[in-house]
Amino acid sequence: MEHYFTNNSDLKSEIRELPYTIANTEFKFLSDNGVFAKNKIDYASSFLVTSFLNNHPELMGSKVLDVGCGYGFIGLVIGKITKADVDLIDVNKRALHLCERNIKINKVDNCNAYLSDCYELVKNKYDYIITNPPIRAGKEVVNKILLEAKEHLKNNGELWCIVHKDQGAKSTKKTLEECYNVEIVGKSKGFYCFKAKIC
Repeated sequence: MEHYFTNNSDLKSEIRELPYTIANTEFKFLSDNGVFAKNKIDYASSFLVTSFLNNHPELMGSKVLDVGCGYGFIGLVIGKITKADVDLIDVNKRALHLCERNIKINKVDNCNAYLSDCYELVKNKYDYIITNPPIRAGKEVVNKILLEAKEHLKNNGELWCIVHKDQGAKSTKKTLEECYNVEIVGKSKGFYCFKAKIC
């Protein structure tokens, strides 16, 4: 099985279009084999975005980082709706190429995508870091994304993430509580949406 957090240049390309509408704004996302949620917008990602936007409908001047961005769904929607400046990072080169195309298709000029393994090439500090972490990459990778976020958050910055109860939501909450004040913002279909602020 090809995982979305790896690179395989031999994987056959089959581009498809995924429509999405929120806040009376229409989006079109290009997807492909070898990326997360290739056939439809991921429910957990959509719930995470909706929860975030309910708390932060307008963020002009703020800086947001989408970690493990895939083809860009989370970061692009947040960027277009809130007007925040959004950086999107992923280790998957095919996903990043799609993300760059989706930035242009959806005309989200305040978004920028680049290659980074977790925070390896991240230089900036952010008001918000948001992620639907790659659970299948393993706990070590997921915890790295969640715990090292604090090094890249500004004072009073927030980490937003989502985890299913059957994929370790409770243990994720305990892990987050090592470094953050944690709030469960919402629950839906077994998914827990967390907001974490540095203690």
